[in-house]
Amino acid sequence: MLKDKISKSVTILSFSIFIFFVSLNAGNAYAKKLKVITTSTDLKSIAEYIGGDKVNVESLTKGYANPHEVDAKPSFMVKLRKADVFIRIGLDLEQWAQLLIDGARNPHIRFGAPGHVIASVGVDLQGLAVRGGAMIDRSLGDVHIYGNPHFWLDPLNGKIMAQNILEGLKRNSPENAKYFEENKRLFDKEIDTRLIKWMKRMKPYSGTNVIAYHRSWPNFSKRFGINVVGYVELRPGIAPSPAHIATLIKRMKSEDIRVLIEEPCYETKIPKFISSKTDASVLTLPVSVEGLNGVKDYFGLFDYIIDNLVSTFKKQGITPND
Repeated sequence: MLKDKISKSVTILSFSIFIFFVSLNAGNAYAKKLKVITTSTDLKSIAEYIGGDKVNVESLTKGYANPHEVDAKPSFMVKLRKADVFIRIGLDLEQWAQLLIDGARNPHIRFGAPGHVIASVGVDLQGLAVRGGAMIDRSLGDVHIYGNPHFWLDPLNGKIMAQNILEGLKRNSPENAKYFEENKRLFDKEIDTRLIKWMKRMKPYSGTNVIAYHRSWPNFSKRFGINVVGYVELRPGIAPSPAHIATLIKRMKSEDIRVLIEEPCYETKIPKFISSKTDASVLTLPVSVEGLNGVKDYFGLFDYIIDNLVSTFKKQGITPND
């Protein structure tokens, strides 16, 4: 009887010790994951793909928000204080980011430190702000003097962004370098495979003229062949005047421009008014992952944009090229 009780106690104790070490190992495995903070949902999506189960990634902004206008919340500083890696677009898009870095007091994520990653290094930039040999300044609106920062709307730039993210993750978790590199290889393969399909779908509409609300599309239009020939905004970030709207309507009628693209973060009243005067379709397109429901990752962003562009061109009776 006593022997049975002792045996039962030993079994329970052994099981308890086993459960304790399993829990401990699980906690250690979780603790080893890199804590990655990004400034955009696009960067988050790519970082999650490259980092896999070795990272926990969070974006400071929402996909439907205006990336130019972000409040430097104290809660963001708290997140950055605990971060191993901070990934930003770069150029001059996130002027609010430096305030967050300073407030976080985390030397590991400061510019030049191992945990600071700038995704724009080496990408193809469009819309360089130069006029007559001189750089354009902010008096002309929300102009980005280093080039248009919406470069992620070219999927080949996505591969370069992924490379920059790969190097950042390897710096901070060298023991997982091979794992990250394999994920990067698969990411590139997925981009290359899908790009063939995306290009095939867009090719019949190469050269189609459209109007956009904001200057978000130079890299996309270069890659996929559509022409953004005018903008609702008078200048980037500046609301249009009645005279500008009237001129735009006249141009759309005379040149038979039938599609107006707007981003989710901008108001819809003026685009709808323009549509009522021209019969053009107003097409709301996300410029970032999670910008609209159903756009869950970087690949899905292009699926959504291209699917809706093609369907709108067809709806408007725009004749495909031979």
